[in-house]
Amino acid sequence: MDGQLEQIQNCLHVVQAEFANPDTGADDPQIGPEDIDQLEAWMDDADDELEPLTSFVLPGGGDAGARLHQARAVTRRAERRAVALAETDGEPVNAEAIRYLNRLSDYLFTAARLVNQREGEPEESPTY
Repeated sequence: MDGQLEQIQNCLHVVQAEFANPDTGADDPQIGPEDIDQLEAWMDDADDELEPLTSFVLPGGGDAGARLHQARAVTRRAERRAVALAETDGEPVNAEAIRYLNRLSDYLFTAARLVNQREGEPEESPTY
């Protein structure tokens, strides 16, 4: 999973560069469908190892799992801000970058569940 997170960090640098300077050149890196496909593939692999969800899960677990849940919340906030930026007149935004953030938050949720399972941390559901 460390290699996955390193690749994600690289993609996040590309995302921030795209938001800072939407007039990218032909040689500038851009987030594309292949980056999103990679997240989807990693989630599929993790889902093969995880028990299916039957209820909502409270964020938490062990240290690594809790940090991944926190990263998911931060990613959702970034996604909301990116959507707001895209809705601003005159602000071109790569829609794939927004899609990447959306799928990244789902990946981080899945990764948190996987890490917690591997560490023997139980998933807690809300008690309502």
